Amino acid sequence: MAKKTELLAPAGNYEAFLGAVNAGADAVYLGGQRFGARAYADNFDTEQILRALHVAHFYGKKIYLTVNTLLKERELAELSSYLAPFYDAGLDGVIVQDFGVFRHIREQFPQLPLHVSTQMTVTGARGAAFLKAQGACRVVPARELSLEEVRKIREEAGVEVECFIHGAMCYCYSGQCLFSSILGGRSGNRGRCAQPCRLPYEIYDEAERLSVSGYPLSLKDMCTLEYLPKLLAAGIDSFKIEGRMKRPEYAAGVTAIYRKYMDLYDKEGAAGYRVDPADMDKLRRLYIRSEIQTGYYERHNGKEMITLTTPGYSGSDEAFLTQIREKYLREPDKMPVHMCASVKVGEPLRLRMVSEENPKVFAEASGEMVQQAKNAPLTGEAVKKQIGKTGESLVSVSSCEVSLEGEGFVPVKALNELRRAAVEAFKRTVSAESQKNRPSQSTYKKGIEEKAAERTCGNRKREAALAGKAVQESQEPAKDCLVSTVEQLQAVAEWGRCRRIYVESDLFLRENETILQAVAEAGADCYLALPYVLRERDEDFLSRLSDGIAGAGTRISGLLLRNLEELAFVRERPELYGGFLLVLDAGLYCFNSEAVKFLAEFAGEITLPYELNGKEAMHLARAAADRDVPAALIVYSRIPMMVTANCLRKTAGLCQNTGKPKRQFFLKDRQGAIFPVVINCDHCYNVLYNSVPYSLHGAKKERDRIGAASFRYDFATETGAQCRQILEGIFPFVAYTAGHCKRGVE
Repeated sequence: MAKKTELLAPAGNYEAFLGAVNAGADAVYLGGQRFGARAYADNFDTEQILRALHVAHFYGKKIYLTVNTLLKERELAELSSYLAPFYDAGLDGVIVQDFGVFRHIREQFPQLPLHVSTQMTVTGARGAAFLKAQGACRVVPARELSLEEVRKIREEAGVEVECFIHGAMCYCYSGQCLFSSILGGRSGNRGRCAQPCRLPYEIYDEAERLSVSGYPLSLKDMCTLEYLPKLLAAGIDSFKIEGRMKRPEYAAGVTAIYRKYMDLYDKEGAAGYRVDPADMDKLRRLYIRSEIQTGYYERHNGKEMITLTTPGYSGSDEAFLTQIREKYLREPDKMPVHMCASVKVGEPLRLRMVSEENPKVFAEASGEMVQQAKNAPLTGEAVKKQIGKTGESLVSVSSCEVSLEGEGFVPVKALNELRRAAVEAFKRTVSAESQKNRPSQSTYKKGIEEKAAERTCGNRKREAALAGKAVQESQEPAKDCLVSTVEQLQAVAEWGRCRRIYVESDLFLRENETILQAVAEAGADCYLALPYVLRERDEDFLSRLSDGIAGAGTRISGLLLRNLEELAFVRERPELYGGFLLVLDAGLYCFNSEAVKFLAEFAGEITLPYELNGKEAMHLARAAADRDVPAALIVYSRIPMMVTANCLRKTAGLCQNTGKPKRQFFLKDRQGAIFPVVINCDHCYNVLYNSVPYSLHGAKKERDRIGAASFRYDFATETGAQCRQILEGIFPFVAYTAGHCKRGVE
């Protein structure tokens, strides 16, 4: 029998949890008071999560806990004590973004299923298979993937796949957005996004304004109800509804409608699947934007996905919400049981409880010895009355039989204790029945042992690579530059003081001989920077890249990797890439010492994230050095605030993937700030940069205290002349930001 797709509902508080369970969710995801990506939701305290686990397991449901933020070092120290009571109570899974959290849970709670958050930006089967090999049992891929890409992950990676089917959509690839963080200190990677993407902007093509003030970064909400048969046929393991920040009525109402149509498909198949327009109208009345779309499953991007004029929610139908509240927002119906009590003189009291719905589920309890009555013996009605008082438990007595032999007597207290013991035993039996399909501890232990062996092998490879590319320790950090244009490369080469020059790989494939010659003349090592995003359509690019690298021979020394797809890809080709030094860029977040331990198994160098302050970066650089992993510090860049599948040029109606040079695109906000946008047609994504450069030239004290092994200058939109000035210490811009070097994020 084919495995049924799970319906996974959000819960921002305990009331929403109850609503989701009553509305037909198979599982619920929720956050506690710590470490969740919805810091401003009501969230659950420890007792509420334990109560929810108890209720969920009794009714055959599952609960997944969100620990899907980047954790600072001091927070990581508190993670085990936070998770321990939920682990002991049978938590069904934990949703994770941070590599350090991933490693910590894998080591400390090896039987706890690890689900990879969409915040990890998994965009293909390679990345998913890599994470499975490290201990993940489920992956939530990037929401930008097509249905075919999702299907390929499920088939080729052999890992469970969980996909969003309804709710709000982020404009940026989840996990790659620094917009809210850099502008206001509220990090989306820390669960505190202020949603600047929902504000008005104008689109410019150099000096030409292409749009009046609107909302080009605001996506319409996703609704896949009419598209559901195709998603079900794709073999997706779990359908996820977005909305932990929304009202309990929303979670219950949306869950109930999707439950109805998933059951319809199970009964009638695709041929009999029809969506009632009244149900579509109900979804629109449940706290949704004025327009809806089916997400990226059938399209890569487009103006029709954007809510250009109305970014905010249009409100809800209060009368409809009242109906939902009355129907679903309550404790679940109690499970009906049949009781059979035995009261025999000279024997212990006995009570058997059997589920009315499933007679195979039962429990028994025994109590005090039944004494000969001296006065009034127990009657059957008296016993029924006492053992039928199930109170606040999750069971109700639908029928009760009492077998009496002799004129017996026991105190009322004995009957109460017998009932309580039987109810507790029955609840344990029901919960155990609902957990039958959970992987055994031995299965997880075997996986951990296999991964440990693989990591040992990986360490040997890393050490061998580092032996040939050792970084010489010195008092002064090495200077590295990343270039995006030939003009920038020429300026950097003329400066002549770079240890490494990182060249964007697309530029290398177009101008490889020019680039290799310029880097060699500069006396620097040539490293290639791979794209911010790799998708299935990039297979030809990877083939051409491998050919280009093979042709360059020893003139290329290493790679800058920006996503898990790239890390997994180079590990597939040890004959070509095995001797390269692999450097992880800032977007492959190494946020704490546990993340250093995880990533050091696969790469030789890390880049310190933008969201750490100077003190935090210093501690992380030291932790990396302790693992013989150099840490690079970006000291100049245009911070990449967003990496997006949607395209501003296409939104403006000007998609022109002709291969010809294109003019600079910009976004202008309501205060006049200009945000450069680089439109990468080779890989069909946009990179939106900050309105002002990021530079640590004015934060020398903090910069030097960090103790990074190297300083890196990342050039994106700068002219050659500007590059030369920056490298010579003559800063060419009036305005700039030091980012989080001094303040840090919440």
